[in-house]
Amino acid sequence: MGPLQGKVALVTGGSRGIGAATATRLAADGAAVALTYRTARDRAADVVRHIEEAGGKALALAADAADSSAIATAVDRTATDLGALDILVNNAGVFPYGTIGDVTLADYDDTMAVHVRAAFVAVQTAAAHLRTGGRIISIGSSLVGRVPAPGLSLYSMSESALVGLTKGISRDLGPRGITANVVHPGSTDTEMNPADGEGADEERALTALNRYGTPADVAAAVAYLAGPGGAYVTGAEITVDGGVNA
Repeated sequence: MGPLQGKVALVTGGSRGIGAATATRLAADGAAVALTYRTARDRAADVVRHIEEAGGKALALAADAADSSAIATAVDRTATDLGALDILVNNAGVFPYGTIGDVTLADYDDTMAVHVRAAFVAVQTAAAHLRTGGRIISIGSSLVGRVPAPGLSLYSMSESALVGLTKGISRDLGPRGITANVVHPGSTDTEMNPADGEGADEERALTALNRYGTPADVAAAVAYLAGPGGAYVTGAEITVDGGVNA
């Protein structure tokens, strides 16, 4: 009997990286888990299969985070197909790179649609389903607290918007016992930013621990906020960056 036994979670962008690790961890802690994917159907199926082979319950839903109606439908389907909703993890993300003179309005629209509008729609839809004591956890970025290099303005701005959303909904939904928090990962070994990729040594040198994080490191912070220990934490930012912002 895990700490999340009887709970239902939805993780957006759950087919790989931090999302897959989070879905797997929440399931290991006892939650039934739905996860969304955009194109990686086979990889989402692998996550579901891994959870089910470990004795858990999981569901993969096709939903492009840039499509507001698809995100709303995924939230509704989670509550309907799994019988409830207790935990929402806004994880889907993109990584636009370019200095302020290089990024375009199309880049802006695409980034804000995935990082901000999708989270807003998911939260707004989930609010009708979340049971008392529900949890909303958004995955942001340590680049909200410190921007160490050029080319990150659009990305950092979009992730910063999650902080304002989170603080606002912590007040809106707090009377129902629902918490809202942001987890800010630093350099994490994923396909988007591999620990052996170009520029990885420079990123590693910025940390106090002199290493990249793992998706499991971030998932552990999400699991804490989703579990009994996080019941009195809301409107907060938890940074999992190996000390980059120390």
